[in-house]
Amino acid sequence: MSSPYNVSYSSYSVPMASSQYSSSPMECDETMSNASGVPSGYSATSAGYMRSSTGDYDSTHSASGVDFQEYMQERFSNSFNPIPLDRSMAVQAQTSGKLNAKHRELMELQQQAQARLARTRERFQEGMRDAREVRGDLEWTQKKVTSLQNKASRKHPKEYAKARARYPSPEC
Repeated sequence: MSSPYNVSYSSYSVPMASSQYSSSPMECDETMSNASGVPSGYSATSAGYMRSSTGDYDSTHSASGVDFQEYMQERFSNSFNPIPLDRSMAVQAQTSGKLNAKHRELMELQQQAQARLARTRERFQEGMRDAREVRGDLEWTQKKVTSLQNKASRKHPKEYAKARARYPSPEC
């Protein structure tokens, strides 16, 4: 048969990777020709050939007669179980709620601690003011007592010495 185009076909072989899994041969339809793998009822001008060349996927004319899209959808729906995912989302939501509640509780406790700290600092400052005032009062009293002792020792030296002997001061 002579064609208007001079096309030469070269044959080459592709090395097949050995697989550790065995596979069954593809299922063939009875209408397939053994030599070409093309259904024997089709020709280049056939309506079926024209339909398959438009690019639309038609599962009824696939090699094995199995709709790949339907097969994958069925496998996915059978293998995917949303219940553990739903449970984990519920647990996550509960944990998040508990975490938020604890965070709010910690923030409240922190505010209470800061308020207590402010009150304690205020009390401490007040105590320091009181301590300074008491120290000043004690220093003034000590000066007065010392001056009275000196005055008494100068005016009444015999009586002062006798009282000192009877009641010794803790300083000596």
